[in-house]
Amino acid sequence: MKKALLLSLFAVSLVVIGFGMCVAAEVPAATTGITATQDNTGKSMFFTGAQLAAALGLGLAAAGCGVGQGIAVGKAVEGVARQPQESGKIQTLMLIGLAIIESLTIYALVVALILIYANPFKAYFAG
Repeated sequence: MKKALLLSLFAVSLVVIGFGMCVAAEVPAATTGITATQDNTGKSMFFTGAQLAAALGLGLAAAGCGVGQGIAVGKAVEGVARQPQESGKIQTLMLIGLAIIESLTIYALVVALILIYANPFKAYFAG
């Protein structure tokens, strides 16, 4: 299980880094006398780092929320097994808790999309 997770994480990071390099290679050179290779290297590293941070952040958020949801559902099932007459209340509270846990992953997705498409630091680092 751990090997598969690590291999998939490594494969995704390679894809993200490769995509960042390809996108940055298409950026035209600046007219300030800097060669195209020097100009694209800084931009490439910035965008690759932003994409890698977005991918890792979203992956960690999804993994954490998945573990949290599993624990919450497990405890809800234990509660229903102990007190079957309270199953309606337990199920309602569990669903509200799961919605709140899932919203954390959605917030991580929003931050990842901001990092990739509307990065506020782009003007400082990528020129």
